Amino acid sequence: MSTPPAPVRNWAGNLTYASPRIHRPADPEALRALVRDTPRIRALGSGHSFNRVADSDHDLVRLDGLPREIDVDPGTATVTVSAGTRYAELAAELHRQGFALANLASLPHISVAGSCATGTHGSGDRLRCLAAAVRGLELLGPGGETVRLGRETDPEVFPGAVVALGALGVVTRLTLEVEPAFEVSQRVRLDVPLAEAAADFDAVFGAAYSVSLFTDWNGDTGRVWLKHRVGEPEGAWAGGRPADTPQHPVPGMPAGPATEQLGAVGPWSERLPHFRSGFAPSAGEELQSEFYLPRAAAAEGFAALRGLGELIAPVLHVSEVRTVRADDLWLSPAYGRDSVAFHFTWRRMPEAVAPVLAAVEERLAPLGARPHWGKLSTLPPADVAASYERAADFAGLLERFDPEGKFRNAFTDAYFPRS
Repeated sequence: MSTPPAPVRNWAGNLTYASPRIHRPADPEALRALVRDTPRIRALGSGHSFNRVADSDHDLVRLDGLPREIDVDPGTATVTVSAGTRYAELAAELHRQGFALANLASLPHISVAGSCATGTHGSGDRLRCLAAAVRGLELLGPGGETVRLGRETDPEVFPGAVVALGALGVVTRLTLEVEPAFEVSQRVRLDVPLAEAAADFDAVFGAAYSVSLFTDWNGDTGRVWLKHRVGEPEGAWAGGRPADTPQHPVPGMPAGPATEQLGAVGPWSERLPHFRSGFAPSAGEELQSEFYLPRAAAAEGFAALRGLGELIAPVLHVSEVRTVRADDLWLSPAYGRDSVAFHFTWRRMPEAVAPVLAAVEERLAPLGARPHWGKLSTLPPADVAASYERAADFAGLLERFDPEGKFRNAFTDAYFPRS
């Protein structure tokens, strides 16, 4: 008698995928046949989402068994990459060839396609979400047919097809903007007054190419990570005090997994993330939520969360504040507005976190909060969809690209119900 396969869990271990079959084809034709012949199927990336955006009661397919492709075109300043590639692999190869991405998320362990599909981002006043770098994509439609879309060739639908929650088809390749490689130095400032960060928000978050603030909201101070792009002027802000030893974003954790600090200059690929690719990132035993507010609401967001500090801190590893430049991608949480993102790395205590998360959402929702598509939220799906001006247009794309609902799941049905 054969042994049933072990349940497949997400990266954080807080959910088990409901799919009875998770495929991992080794060649493109096998993938094409699988998509064509399977009634309901969705792509599963690196499993870093904390909710069921990627899950299905039917079949799932991983793309990390397909041949790797990282093809740089210097003439167009782009790179075409296979969807299952992780950012750590892509960044290392780009740097080897003398190129760079403008932006990276805090974790380099995540897949390119999955990150773009959910609007994942880094931090920086000038930096848009990762998906905004996409110039073209290739996906398999319901019949296994190849569909190619480009920003220049398909301007009417392309902005709706990049951050698409995996619901338009199985993305197989993406073409991203690149630029010449650059170097970055990273410094941390400790004991930064939260009141100063809120009042002088533009000065603090404009002090470097990429800036993040970490706090637990229950004290008066935070810690600010400053990633300076070599060759560009540094901002004048210098609140708090400089750290004289390496830091980990999560208090009490050893600093070894964190990227190098103390002003040491190094490649963009080894400084823009918070964590080194060869180590387990973040806290590990965790849950995550994140809410994007209009940048103009930053001070109100600080005040709201400081008012909940005594409630938040006992169930929190750390909270991070970042900035994201506006983009035109219909389902990007930064669509149409420069944003401030309030991120929460919770302890993996679902029952204790639930009421705290609800209290956070009650305070942030009136400020225009949009939750990250891959993280935990209890905001009503209809209310979330209503916060996106192009939600109805995206629902139309679902009907156009996938009229039978092959790539849908319960998550997408909740936010974009079939008519």
